[in-house]
Amino acid sequence: METKYCTSCGAASDGSASFCPKCGASFQQQQCQQQYNQHYQQSHYQSHGQQGIDPNWPIKSKTTAGLLGILIGGLGIHKFYLGETGLGIIYLLFCWTGIPSIIGLIEGIIYLTQSDYEFQVKNKVRIY
Repeated sequence: METKYCTSCGAASDGSASFCPKCGASFQQQQCQQQYNQHYQQSHYQSHGQQGIDPNWPIKSKTTAGLLGILIGGLGIHKFYLGETGLGIIYLLFCWTGIPSIIGLIEGIIYLTQSDYEFQVKNKVRIY
């Protein structure tokens, strides 16, 4: 017998169930959503050569992130810009040591030398 897993809560159920026993979500609706997602990913990502890039990721500039890292990376501004607030705070806390400045410089250079695709996938952003 086939086991179904709820996409809402992750609970397991037997293959004949119509609704999730834990949260009550409809398996029919989940199946339709999964089919739509698979179709969208296959048609959109493959036709545009952007496989693995989520269209819901925020749009950021690779050049801006690189320059922020090089110029004021010691304060973690490039991390805040890319949406990595936790790392940005760590950079701020240790900025007096000078270590975040060196790391920011290196990261800025890496951002600028990476391919657009690598930058987008690694940082979970889209570029404009």
